[in-house]
Amino acid sequence: MLPEPYADPLFWSFPVATTAVSIGAFALFAAPLTWIALRDPAWARPYRIQERRADPERTIGPSIRRWLANNAVMTVLVVAVWPWLRGVGVHAGPAPAVWTMALQLVAFVFIDDFAYYWMHRAFHTKWLYQRVHRVHHRVVTPWAVTGHNMHPIEFVATGTLALVWPVLFGSHVWTVWAWIAFRQWEAAEGHSGYSFPWSPSKLFPGYWGVEYHDFHHSKFNGNYAGFLNYLDGVFGEYSRGYREYMAERGRR
Repeated sequence: MLPEPYADPLFWSFPVATTAVSIGAFALFAAPLTWIALRDPAWARPYRIQERRADPERTIGPSIRRWLANNAVMTVLVVAVWPWLRGVGVHAGPAPAVWTMALQLVAFVFIDDFAYYWMHRAFHTKWLYQRVHRVHHRVVTPWAVTGHNMHPIEFVATGTLALVWPVLFGSHVWTVWAWIAFRQWEAAEGHSGYSFPWSPSKLFPGYWGVEYHDFHHSKFNGNYAGFLNYLDGVFGEYSRGYREYMAERGRR
């Protein structure tokens, strides 16, 4: 028989189901985008950002292994803290109105991107970069599968940050699942290496495309925000050559 906190139905709909959504969504989004990068079909080449190509043997296998290992670490931690986490306000009560979910999701995008910008800047300080963030920057030419190729500490920090907002808002588990699925799309597309003009992300105000994060990997500095670009503009932290590249691409 399970201990009392783990017999709570919310345990299965919040930490367990959310973890499953996270793993499933990333696999669903990353698989086709990685296939495109691997095959590099002629129709997709005009949208490829970098001229150089990654080595599949050094990209796909290691990234999958790190992704699985990181999810295992995160799952153990979430299960371990569940007795405390169960009282934070996320619930599985009556379904929220669609507009409530939509407003919360939009708020999460802006708040999370603001917080992630500063966390990412912290990971670029010398001590944290050398010991943690350097793992993710071994990826110079990103493919979607590399979205979670990072140190376990960075993976847990990023995942924890994403969960802070539903907890603060007391969101319904459906909203949590939608938010986590969106974050996995963001991770997969942002590392895909291709900027397709029909991407649904481009409907979001302030999103400038995959080039934004791709430049962060190729230049190692600048473009610190995760999804939107305004903070790097405010603080003058665009990656070297990014604005010139975007201007030229716009002319083409």
